[in-house]
Amino acid sequence: MKILKTTIIVLIIIIAVLIIATISINQYVKNTTKSYIVLPEDLKEMEAILILGCRVMPNGELSYMLKDRLDKGIELYENNVAPKIIVSGDHGRNDYDEVNAMKNYLIDKGIPSEDIFMDHAGFSTYDSVYRAKEIFSLSKMVIVTQKYHLYRALYIAKNFKIEAYGVSAEDIKYYGQFSREVREVVARNKEFIKCIIKPKPKYLGEKISINGDGNITNDEN
Repeated sequence: MKILKTTIIVLIIIIAVLIIATISINQYVKNTTKSYIVLPEDLKEMEAILILGCRVMPNGELSYMLKDRLDKGIELYENNVAPKIIVSGDHGRNDYDEVNAMKNYLIDKGIPSEDIFMDHAGFSTYDSVYRAKEIFSLSKMVIVTQKYHLYRALYIAKNFKIEAYGVSAEDIKYYGQFSREVREVVARNKEFIKCIIKPKPKYLGEKISINGDGNITNDEN
């Protein structure tokens, strides 16, 4: 019985330590990046606008969250914050394609195709930021996503020595936002560890000059 009680106490202590560590890391990530979340008018002379991908419906329709990110990216582009846009998302299989849906939306809104680069291997926030540094050689960029997601993206960027600022898409409560916020706490902890280990993303590839023509990233026919 004594051994059982000791075991239970040890388990309680371990769980308590894990909870405290999780909360502390989450707060640390937020505290160290919140000052880099800015308004569009506070920005100028960025190399590129990185728009992070989000869900695309089976019929090709954009989710509300993704549409809001793209609209904010358009606003930044039209305000001359940066001359190029990178859309980074999941295009790992033929039947699911975030990046072409994103680019097509931007083109329909009047953004020149040559100013839009597609990162087809942005399978995670970590991969998108890592590839922005290693593939597109960015050293100064603005990241566009919802505010709750910006803390994590900016933390990764800072750990890769990128001068990065975040601009939030529409600050509204989307359906399922509570569960999304809870998952984000876990995700911030995961990225905190990854930023220490710095594993390579799933795919890298050849360098792409952000000063060139974005159509070089179009799918091959």
